[in-house]
Amino acid sequence: MKNRDPATFHVKSFGCQMNAYDGERMAELLAAEGLAAAGEDADLIVLNTCHIREKAAEKVYSEIGRVLKRAGPEQPMIAVAGCVAQAEGAEIIRRAPGVDIVVGPQAYHRLPALLAKARSGGRALDTDMPPESKFGVLPARRRQSPAAFLTVQEGCDKFCTYCVVPYTRGAEVSRPFAAILDEAKALVDSGAKEITLLGQNVNAWSDGERGLEQLIRALDAVPGLARIRYTTSHPNDMSEGLIRAHAEVAKLMPYLHLPVQSGSDRLLRAMNRSHTSASYLRIIERVRSARPDIAISGDFIVGFAGETEADFAATLNLVRSVNYAQAFSFKYSRRPGTPAAGMEGQVPAEMMDERLKRLQALLDAQQLAFNRATVGRRAEVLLERPGRRPGQLVGKSPWLQSVHLETGAAIGDLVEVDIVSAGPNSVAGLGLGAEAGNGPGLAAAAVAA
Repeated sequence: MKNRDPATFHVKSFGCQMNAYDGERMAELLAAEGLAAAGEDADLIVLNTCHIREKAAEKVYSEIGRVLKRAGPEQPMIAVAGCVAQAEGAEIIRRAPGVDIVVGPQAYHRLPALLAKARSGGRALDTDMPPESKFGVLPARRRQSPAAFLTVQEGCDKFCTYCVVPYTRGAEVSRPFAAILDEAKALVDSGAKEITLLGQNVNAWSDGERGLEQLIRALDAVPGLARIRYTTSHPNDMSEGLIRAHAEVAKLMPYLHLPVQSGSDRLLRAMNRSHTSASYLRIIERVRSARPDIAISGDFIVGFAGETEADFAATLNLVRSVNYAQAFSFKYSRRPGTPAAGMEGQVPAEMMDERLKRLQALLDAQQLAFNRATVGRRAEVLLERPGRRPGQLVGKSPWLQSVHLETGAAIGDLVEVDIVSAGPNSVAGLGLGAEAGNGPGLAAAAVAA
């Protein structure tokens, strides 16, 4: 039997950091309606979905079934939000009778009205892309963790042939300059010391007069904000002003996530990426000239339609040329409705698996080498969460590494740390001074993973 008067809610977000931001905002919206946050036994379960990977819709139906099975006789209300909701809304209503609300990523500010309809026994569907901005309707930001996300740009006009984002998130839209500054100040007032600016193409942000570099410089002047990051960027929007900001804005962390997807110019044209491997490498060179200690991250697709062994070798060569601190690699996933889904030369799954294994081995080796190269450095670490051991905390270095250390400092503190050892996925640090928990000396280092 359905609980038609939910008092508690739980938001479960999948996929990208923008989904994480949307999940936080939906939670704040529901809290403003008087509902209390709870665990997976909540009266209202919101599944905030991602549509990027293969079989995304099937995974949503599987998750719906898991929720209903776990709940037993008194079933919660279920809302499906996010990009799968946008792409599959009517089908979800038809196929999943246990779902009460379906809402797309541009309409979740209407969640209270949809909830009211569901409470009355109806089923609610809203996948519109309304002209009014959801950001003007959402409630004020609530208490934040030390590191917060802030969406500044949504949608995409690039139309990469493999990607569903233009169809699920819409055209590129930049939030107003003043609204972003106001939200950033509210985040800082509520506890954030680091803000990551988010967008499908975040470096395409513009208000017609200013670009992302001017926005970053304005945020640099916000009292109490210690760190600024941004993701995800497109090579075509990596302006000279933004590159200069990496040299001139101390709060802008030395980390850049700049997806390239392939090292093969033939495949880049087929992907409609609008850049070449050479132009990408020139950008990396200019960024490193501006900020020599910057950590470079990227994204790669293995097995795109028509990929040959020569194309894949070009990708490996580009990876060796860049020498990444971090990177993410994925097997090509055919997304219905995208141009690439109908292209000839689809690569067999077993070949994709083998190439992905080779690429990931190279990327893993580079990440470990980068982490080891930071051993002996002194860095400021923002403490974000408890570690697994008593007295252990985990924070982020300027280069976005997870840093484990034992310290008497508190979550939210910025502490000076000597990096003393490195593993493939994290580094270990020694905290300096009294905050380390050992008086004026050094705290014991955690083991790096």
